[in-house]
Amino acid sequence: MLHNSDELTRRTLSFPAVKPCKSISITTLFNSILSLSKQICNFKSPEFVFTSNKRNAKNALRLIQVLHLFLEGLQDAGVLDMVGKSVIASFLDLHVALQNLNFLLQDCTRQDARVWMLMNYDRVGGHFRALLGLVAASLDALPSDVISVCDNEVKDLGSFFIHQRKRVLFEAQNEDDWASNMVKSALGQFQNRVIPDPSELRLIMSYLDIKTWTDCNDQVKFLEEELETYSRPTAKFLIHMSHQCSTKYKPVAKLMGLMVYCRCVLFDCIDGDVTRVYNKISNYNVSCLNPDDIKCPISLEIMMDPVTISTGQTYDRINIIKWFKAGNPVCPKTGQRVQNLDLVPNIALKKVIKQYCLENGFPFPIISKQKRSSKTNNANYVADLAIEEATTMVADFLSIKLVMGTMAEKSKAAYEIRLLTKRSEFNRACFIESGTISYLLNLLLSKDSIAQENSMAALLNLSKHPKSKPIIVSNGGLTLVIKVLKKGIKMAARQYAAAILFNLSSIEEYRGLIGNNSEAIPSLVELIRVGSDQGKKNALVSIFSLLLLPSNHCRVLNTKLVPLLISLLDVVELSEDLVVNFLAVLAVLAEKTDGARAILRAKALDGVIRILCSSSSSSSRFVKEHCASLLLAMCINCGREVIEVLVKNTSLMGALYALLLEGTTVANNKASSLISLLHDFSDRSSSQLIPHTLPRENFIPVW
Repeated sequence: MLHNSDELTRRTLSFPAVKPCKSISITTLFNSILSLSKQICNFKSPEFVFTSNKRNAKNALRLIQVLHLFLEGLQDAGVLDMVGKSVIASFLDLHVALQNLNFLLQDCTRQDARVWMLMNYDRVGGHFRALLGLVAASLDALPSDVISVCDNEVKDLGSFFIHQRKRVLFEAQNEDDWASNMVKSALGQFQNRVIPDPSELRLIMSYLDIKTWTDCNDQVKFLEEELETYSRPTAKFLIHMSHQCSTKYKPVAKLMGLMVYCRCVLFDCIDGDVTRVYNKISNYNVSCLNPDDIKCPISLEIMMDPVTISTGQTYDRINIIKWFKAGNPVCPKTGQRVQNLDLVPNIALKKVIKQYCLENGFPFPIISKQKRSSKTNNANYVADLAIEEATTMVADFLSIKLVMGTMAEKSKAAYEIRLLTKRSEFNRACFIESGTISYLLNLLLSKDSIAQENSMAALLNLSKHPKSKPIIVSNGGLTLVIKVLKKGIKMAARQYAAAILFNLSSIEEYRGLIGNNSEAIPSLVELIRVGSDQGKKNALVSIFSLLLLPSNHCRVLNTKLVPLLISLLDVVELSEDLVVNFLAVLAVLAEKTDGARAILRAKALDGVIRILCSSSSSSSRFVKEHCASLLLAMCINCGREVIEVLVKNTSLMGALYALLLEGTTVANNKASSLISLLHDFSDRSSSQLIPHTLPRENFIPVW
């Protein structure tokens, strides 16, 4: 079959049909048309019961069923040899029309796109009219001598199709118009700051057969994916300065606001697997992925926003737009002239890149966004007053549930806040203004493990907003978070608590408050000992941040963190990003003499040298950098006792020189300083001029 389309990347109501080349054989073309018509016939009428344009979809399906029988009759009559070039042109058009009709019917049966398809019901009806018109025109173009050799039954099928196509108007349905107006009314109420009538919203949900929280959440997730598509301009937008993206973006944003409101207000309980809904685990296996496969062919850097152009090649959006704007209408990789400037987001590849970055300790690239109001200026999340007011109403509704609801209602409210505050800075600002933080803090000591976990995760999202930190601290949140860190019911709640401490420690004053709490740092160290990999990471970055305050240095050393980290470095299955975090913390501790001495007593030198000399993969550059930093700090603070060990190691100097060639700028500076120090020691060792500790004024490393 000639038709080939990647459904993972096709946007709803887009029709990327591929027109066969004119030199194709009539037999191959006709067989592909038969295959397409059969594929369409495989749709079943019940699939369209709860979709808009259901009558139009069913009529189209019946017409294609007739068409398929007609085409089979033509094949049985052996008329393909009689077909001339003019008929082949009609068949080419028929092939494209059937591809697009197949796409359209797929969109009509998408359960997660029902509200979006409803609001585009008139446009969808127009597509049905146009596509079935093209199919009928292709049949009209068949010469009479071709039809004459067929039996009467086949002739009647062709005539019946053309007659029925003229009779069926594919008009908008009254019920779709009614439901669409109900949605528009609710959006208008949001814009006028009026709370919509829940009974009217339930009528809309009933019309679309959205019966559960999960059904409604599926609509939200679909609209989020649409926003991902429209939130950045296309190449055409930048080149021709049109407003296509912004005008398409607003309706999606409004609808998402409405569906989020319905999800929170209309459905009392969350059905299905909560962990699946919140954080779907990817099935991609990136362990054997070649990093070159996720790099942009133009910049040779890992792609931030991969898009596919008409030639099928994928590039980073910003690079291919620059390429097109420079007046290059060809594919950079193949040299093939592009048919159009459309950029299709490669969502599947973007997920692979994100997972690869997470599993290999790389920060996932984040595209900067402009800000525009006291809450946020992110145009991706605040389309207009309607979506803003919808979010504000949701925040107020959930805040009331946190205060007055049952424990089950409080837990659900915390979960909704967890989802929404993960989405955007604007959402976080809305919930902060509604006073949500103090109510979530009250849930932290709940004996309900789910309520505790949801409230902790929601607070973690909120703590990313600069206004949230003083609110958390002033409401006694610091003590509560540390209690969960120490004795949380679930390990997930404890690791969220560690991440909150990291966010709070971005403020110098709070580093002191956290350090002064006698349970904070010991609890972080215990999480490193017993927590999951993610829990260990959260605890390590929190300790790293706390060490920026000098008074916390001794507190960390007193917890016996150094021997723990040294022992964990010997674990074979330890992930590389954890090794990076371990070494980063040790390197900071080694910057002071007592920390360096503690590391020396833990007999860490051999292990650190082994790691530096054995790390060879491109992803280990941060490991090497921290190893060099740690060894340099040890030499400065422990003097001869360390330097003699390093000089005697025959492998170390080679690894340091390799770091000069392959490492980061920081790693180069560290390696250069360390090499100079070791050479200087070797040159002067015979005269015994090197003291047991090196005076800092005689050696100033480059940090």
